[in-house]
Amino acid sequence: MALALSTSLPDAVYRSVDWSSLGRDRAVDSTDTSLYRNTLKAADKALFQAFIDGEDASVLVHSRAKIIDYLLIKIWNLHDLQRLSTVALVAVGGYGRGELHPGSDIDLMLLLAQLGKPDVEQRLGTFLTFLWDIGLPIGHSVRTVEDCVQEAHKDVSVATNLMESRLLTGSEATFNEMRERTGPKYIWASREFFYAKWQEQQLRHHRYGDTAYKLEPNVKEGPGGLRDIQMVGWVAKRHLNANNLHELVNHGFLSEEEYQTLIEGQGFLWHVRFALHMLSGRAEDRLLFDHQCELAALFGYTDEDHNLAVEQFMQRYYRTVMRLERLNEMLLQLYQEAILYIDQTEKPIPINRRFQARRGFLEVTHDDIFQRSPSSLLEIFLILQQHPELKGVRASTIRLIRKHRNLLAPKHGDQLAKRSLFMEILRQPRGITNEFRRMHRYGILSAYWPSFAKIVGRMQYDLFHTYTVDEHILFVLRNVRRFDMKEYEHELPFCSQLIKEIPKPELLYLAALFHDIAKGRGGDHSILGAEEAETFCLQHDLSGYDARLVAWLVRYHLLMSITAQRQDISDPDVINNFARSVGSVHRLNYLYLLTVADMRGTNPDLWNDWKDSLLIELYFAAKHAIHRGFDNPILHAEMIEEAKTTALQILEVCQLPREICERLWLEFDDEYFLRHSSDEIAWHTQSILQGGVHTVPRVLIRQSTARGSTEIFIYTRDHNHLFAHITTVLSRLGLNILDARIITTHVGYTLDTFMVLEESGKPITEDYRIDEITRTLLEMLRDPHQTPQEVSRRASRKVRYFNVPTSIRFDNDPKSNTTIMELITADHPGLLSKVGKAFIESDVLVNNARITTIGARAEDVFYITGLDRQPINARRHQERISEGILKQLNELSE
Repeated sequence: MALALSTSLPDAVYRSVDWSSLGRDRAVDSTDTSLYRNTLKAADKALFQAFIDGEDASVLVHSRAKIIDYLLIKIWNLHDLQRLSTVALVAVGGYGRGELHPGSDIDLMLLLAQLGKPDVEQRLGTFLTFLWDIGLPIGHSVRTVEDCVQEAHKDVSVATNLMESRLLTGSEATFNEMRERTGPKYIWASREFFYAKWQEQQLRHHRYGDTAYKLEPNVKEGPGGLRDIQMVGWVAKRHLNANNLHELVNHGFLSEEEYQTLIEGQGFLWHVRFALHMLSGRAEDRLLFDHQCELAALFGYTDEDHNLAVEQFMQRYYRTVMRLERLNEMLLQLYQEAILYIDQTEKPIPINRRFQARRGFLEVTHDDIFQRSPSSLLEIFLILQQHPELKGVRASTIRLIRKHRNLLAPKHGDQLAKRSLFMEILRQPRGITNEFRRMHRYGILSAYWPSFAKIVGRMQYDLFHTYTVDEHILFVLRNVRRFDMKEYEHELPFCSQLIKEIPKPELLYLAALFHDIAKGRGGDHSILGAEEAETFCLQHDLSGYDARLVAWLVRYHLLMSITAQRQDISDPDVINNFARSVGSVHRLNYLYLLTVADMRGTNPDLWNDWKDSLLIELYFAAKHAIHRGFDNPILHAEMIEEAKTTALQILEVCQLPREICERLWLEFDDEYFLRHSSDEIAWHTQSILQGGVHTVPRVLIRQSTARGSTEIFIYTRDHNHLFAHITTVLSRLGLNILDARIITTHVGYTLDTFMVLEESGKPITEDYRIDEITRTLLEMLRDPHQTPQEVSRRASRKVRYFNVPTSIRFDNDPKSNTTIMELITADHPGLLSKVGKAFIESDVLVNNARITTIGARAEDVFYITGLDRQPINARRHQERISEGILKQLNELSE
């Protein structure tokens, strides 16, 4: 056995372990675990060192299985179990395939011909206890042959495990009986087995969002992962009785080149998984942020201009799983034809001279179609759009597409037809999203559009961009398509209404495709993308006007989101400047739709009703400004008068006399009426007057507002520390603050409004939460001199792995007579509380705040003054504020 082991392991691994110390089977006390435990640790250490020294993981996973085989058989014999003539020790699952990663469970089955005697079961139990005691992660079952048949019949997963079982030692007759009786002759014939595993894969992919391109993909279970390769192998074993994947070549399911792609992809994923298990010390199959940078360094990647080492590593990962996904799709299609539809002999249905339908799948009429007519590589997707009854593309044709996709390059001619077909696909009433995704899977988008090839699998290492750039672009395309589909009208009714007003939706689709196409090139991707978009549009026979519109949308695709989230859109000057930048309602309509689609496609978890309401508010304000004309801009006085008039109309219904309301308003600055809606003004006024002007403190909460958030209104006597104390309380209650408006009256009262959401991103709905927040705030407001408790919530695991440098910038705002302080830093629970504390220590008052969180990055804007309510112009005072904030942030990160 030692000789067999020495020839099964890399020499460096074999020589690093003193195998001879195990001695003969009976030379060791069967209760002494230390020798085996030490041998196992030494073997794992040797495997890790071999991996670091460059040994291929595909060698090491088999080596580890061989080592475990050796130890298990030694221990089996050590416990005299070889005398049990009808009992077999069987490896199942991945271990059954002879593959073991460092942290993987060692799945064993103790197979009995029939139920054993009590002394047999006791001896098997002692054997298992010994395995656990030496540190082996054993997953085990004890079954009779009959048990195996019954369980496999009920559960295809059990049948799959047994199909991959391997006899380690013990009764060969018992093992062979089990394999025979659980084979396709008796249960799970190949047709039923394939259909069940196919359904299983679809459900598994759906659990992972039907995409492998998320920030923290699962190497094993995600689409394009190792489980997809195993799926291919399982069906081959069941249907073809194949012993290895290469037999798929012999049976015509794969070409030799495709087989090599499959094996290379598996080897890379094994390498990644082996490293993940080694670094984490456990069976970790998720490519978490915790490990991505370390893996990139381990695999030899280094940072480059505009391309971090981790981004290069992850791009290789994403491109690998994409290739594996494509192969998996093609093989499953071949399996369907060979297994599910083998009995169907219907004749093909002609579609045109180049294509026909067979068994519901589209195929070419001749294998040389793409060589004779390269534009047919695009025509096939147009046909799929126009024939929704088709189930997909036949596998043999998928293979031809993959083989000939290089013919889409301009040098192969047929350019006019290719460009016409591309635009025709974009102008179809249905199937645009599905076919662009299919074009991507088959490599057609990259072949036709070289710029797209550059961003395939490109990751942006932050928490804001959930998907790779290519996947994000296709999600944005999907989002704009959904605006125009009746079944999705309930999601965003205004977008569904607005898209009907744009004359050429294909221009919006082109803007979606191009808006991030220049990511990763260096420079401003919006400018570079706009230039490329205009050239592309003109090449595809769009008018100069349409080409310039698409280019403008790409150039300014971030304008609306930045304005809505980072500027005060209650300020008429902000609205007027934005409206001038847009220029027309025609452009505004396109930009609004693209902005919503982009924000939802960047990180769906960060989209909420608050952001939706900000964009809608900005849209209508800008539309109004555009209709007025740029030579007749919206004035502060008009907005104030309009807000007061509408608020009074609301208050009349509440039977509050106009004179009393206006008398109260004399205590408020104009800024109050600019920064609050008429509805909010009426709500505040009614509450103050009905409760008593001097009855403070007062806390009012509206659970859900037109702005898609919960509004907390605080009316109390002014105090310099209020902002810090209030933000601390709200953070301690687990609320995310979106917006803060601080107004001080002429007579020493403060009107503070905070827009908040729960940590889930939803407004507050439960009454008990409203009561809790109200009660906690009132306790603090009644004694504002007390020091509030520190926020104890910890930052999420993901946030800790992103280094966001802190930046603090000051600028004066003459209109509001304040200083604008912009803070960019890492987002942490209690961030605003810490900033507020720094403001107290630096003698700063907060008049207004815009809070924006982008993934792990906080981009907050504060409108501040000194204690004299004048702008902070002194450089030393600004430095003192910065120093105080940095000191607080350092405490936050410790």
